[in-house]
Amino acid sequence: MKNAKPISSELVAAFRDSYHQDAAAKIYSAAVSSTEFEKVTFDPVAAAVLQDHFTIDLHTSAVTDQKKTGRCWLFASMNLFREKVAENCNMERAELSGCYLAFWDKFEKINFFLEAAIDTADLPSDDRTIDWLYGGIGDGGQWDMMTAVVRKYGVVPFEVMPDNAQSTDTRRHWALLNSRLRKDMVEVRRLTAEKGEEAARARKEEMLSAYFRALCILYGEPPAKFDYTYEDKDKNYHIDRGITPLEFYNKYVGIDLSDYVSVINSPTADKPFGKSYTVKYLGSTVEQGVRYLNLPMSKLEMIVVEQLRAGEPVWFGSDCGKYGSGKTGIWDPDSYTAEKMLGLDTTMSKEDRLDFCDSKMNHAMVITGVNLDENGRPDRWKIQNSWGEESGHKGYFIGSEKWFYEFVYQIVINKKYLTEEQIAAYESDPVVLEPWDPMGALAL
Repeated sequence: MKNAKPISSELVAAFRDSYHQDAAAKIYSAAVSSTEFEKVTFDPVAAAVLQDHFTIDLHTSAVTDQKKTGRCWLFASMNLFREKVAENCNMERAELSGCYLAFWDKFEKINFFLEAAIDTADLPSDDRTIDWLYGGIGDGGQWDMMTAVVRKYGVVPFEVMPDNAQSTDTRRHWALLNSRLRKDMVEVRRLTAEKGEEAARARKEEMLSAYFRALCILYGEPPAKFDYTYEDKDKNYHIDRGITPLEFYNKYVGIDLSDYVSVINSPTADKPFGKSYTVKYLGSTVEQGVRYLNLPMSKLEMIVVEQLRAGEPVWFGSDCGKYGSGKTGIWDPDSYTAEKMLGLDTTMSKEDRLDFCDSKMNHAMVITGVNLDENGRPDRWKIQNSWGEESGHKGYFIGSEKWFYEFVYQIVINKKYLTEEQIAAYESDPVVLEPWDPMGALAL
């Protein structure tokens, strides 16, 4: 680097002197040397204002546990669906199979990946898009990716295709599958260049057969039909014989997925509010991509409150790595003192955090409640997580308004809560964002 200035010994000596004169730094050093950083930097007095009581508090089932996977987006979706199953079947509680949805999501992502490899065969191997594709696929996803899979394959009860050791701990086998995908990407790129897309797609079908076999070994074969049996609250036995997963969804869940739209808050210069956006090469099925409507946070929050008032929880995507803890069950910048202790102010605007990769969507959950102040404005949120009952408040978390405003990026809302102008904007031709855009990060 031209004219770069090195660190001198004199500068280090000055820093040492300054540290030796800082009594607070010595105390902090002693504290963190023998205590978990999370514990020593948590401020219970600040967190105490986030009481576990809410103006609107929807009754929902006990939390689920995604375990060692990135399937939060599927769990958040199933947490909405299972309430409908329980209601329609007059049951206390129902659970759906995450393993079933994971199987079809992975199989469709593999096809999507190979189609993207064919579509980009004319790009050089060092192109940024190719570099991004080489990252492979994983457990992550988006609401629209879930709807694409459910529309095509339906859902099944948990007991029909329960989780196993592989579906609940995916890191190892996905490393292997991605290595194979990169190998196949090289082959289909060369086939496309040398013999054309038709030859590449014929070879792709042969490849898909091997992946289907591997997924059946890992997760089990997904059922084409099954018998659904259950006992209702009145101890009555029911059986529905020979039902398909799509028939099960339509009969027992019954949510019209076309009624729901994704709304994001991305206050960046490249995404003007009131417009529709999609992300290139992001999807599960090739038949359906993703689409978002970008709105200011003030409007997004009020839409969430409206849906909660109507008795319906809200799927949302956020950055769960900022100012939170699975042990405390709190997400709140004022409840964590690490920055003050270390003297490292990390304050940035939401726009800058997105543009400079300091924050992105990495977790999907469900909003089940909100507390409103004397002016009717939200001041804390109740969140249903999927990290099991040992985390948070029996699996439920509280997000402060400050955290919510800064680190929530996406909600899924019934479009009846949008204005005609907003719906028209959502349905307009979307602006296509690059594959690495932070609004697609939840799917990684």
